Amino acid sequence: MLAVNYSTIRENLKSYCDKVTDEHETVIVTRKGEKNVVIISLEEWNALSKAARNAEYLSMLDRSFEQLRSGKGVKHELIEDNDNE
Repeated sequence: MLAVNYSTIRENLKSYCDKVTDEHETVIVTRKGEKNVVIISLEEWNALSKAARNAEYLSMLDRSFEQLRSGKGVKHELIEDNDNE
């Protein structure tokens, strides 16, 4: 992980973008008096987004199983689909 100030990034943007994509580097852009930002590759962003979605889905399943264990489940009869005949 690299921490680089805004001026340096601006002067060497291509070089740092290449480090992010080719070397799987994460770059923190520090900005004086402003909030810092992070540059990551699209590949890394997609992996992080997928992990977050998976964690959210697993959390939903955990809540559902807890509801079933606490007796809050509802039993339904299956409905036959006769449209295929």
